Amino acid sequence: MRRRTLLALPALAVVAGCDPDGAEAGGELRIATGSPGAVYYRYGSAIAELCKKYLPNVHASVLTTAASEINVRNVLDDVADVAFTQADVTDSHEKAQPRQLAALARLYDDHIHVVVAAQGPIAQLHDLQGRRVSIGGVGSGTAITARRVLSVSGIEVHEAQYGLDDSVRGLRNGDVEAFFFSGGLPVSAIADLAREFPIRLLNLADPVKALRSQWGDYYAERVVPASTYTGITATVAIGIANYLVVRMTMSEPLAYGVTRLLFEGRDELAKAHQAAARLNIRSAISTPPLALHPGAIKYYRAQKA
Repeated sequence: MRRRTLLALPALAVVAGCDPDGAEAGGELRIATGSPGAVYYRYGSAIAELCKKYLPNVHASVLTTAASEINVRNVLDDVADVAFTQADVTDSHEKAQPRQLAALARLYDDHIHVVVAAQGPIAQLHDLQGRRVSIGGVGSGTAITARRVLSVSGIEVHEAQYGLDDSVRGLRNGDVEAFFFSGGLPVSAIADLAREFPIRLLNLADPVKALRSQWGDYYAERVVPASTYTGITATVAIGIANYLVVRMTMSEPLAYGVTRLLFEGRDELAKAHQAAARLNIRSAISTPPLALHPGAIKYYRAQKA
């Protein structure tokens, strides 16, 4: 397959939103993302900017949210048109409301972080027992996964439900002794923290098998390389795929146009965050438990994916 980019197509500003049948994308595109310090927000903001440049009839805007869980609800409730979400979060919604959601692509894998002070007493996951821990914001995928990790590990904590920025502040000022966060590498807010406040990441190899047994094959061992954040050693984390999801009722031309934008604008999107560079057409079509949107399928078939 010959690789094409947005900048290599002189007429793309006119035709990017047209599917192979010539139907043109148009309308509103409200993109549900996450908190400003996280990957979803940066990736989603970059998608919105490319829409403004290359999909002239699409009016894109960015919604700042608590991320995955609330994002899915926003799409189902027609508060958002497209959303970033963890794969595991989609499972319960698909069971409750089959084929209401559809995926455009599997984007990249999140890494579940458990962040503690490097000089503190917490060296392993079970040291969290009885301590005050931020499990992620209300409505976040982080909170869902954190509770699952703690449950399968038999650990009880005093929960705080802070978003990323408040979790970072809480660790620095002693309000919490640890925080969970799920994000693509590197998470800029955690990188900023590590440059000023020595941190340690907890090894999460032990819960993976139990998570897979109880909740499905959404979880896998992944390594956070030592080079990711200042002062850390390479650490086993939990990987979870991220999807870009829409309502199944989205028009085919719009779904096709956004899917095309993801791939042909990949180099530009990667300038906002390197997670965008991990988009791969072979893995993008694997989005269980969600079906791909017909507009996305049309794009992948055109690429012979």
